[in-house]
Amino acid sequence: MEDEFGKIVEKFDRPVPTPGTIVRHFKREMESEGHMYLYKIIGVAHHSETNENLMVYQALYGDGKMCARPLHMFMSEVDHDKYPDVKQKYRFEVV
Repeated sequence: MEDEFGKIVEKFDRPVPTPGTIVRHFKREMESEGHMYLYKIIGVAHHSETNENLMVYQALYGDGKMCARPLHMFMSEVDHDKYPDVKQKYRFEVV
């Protein structure tokens, strides 16, 4: 969520990546050819209907698809029960 000045007030145990930052998705460990699973942060958007914060990011591979994901999900840890061999702690991490 944001306060009345647009500042993010959700609490995370690490900094929220800022625009221009390059991040990698944890699946890069499984398929690291070229720029697969590398993304550039565009910024945090505010969903006008639900008031949810969304992280907007752009793929650095393929056609450069623009994506948005709920901020809390973007900042979450990898589900190590589902992906036990992944070493990366978070779903997305700064490169």
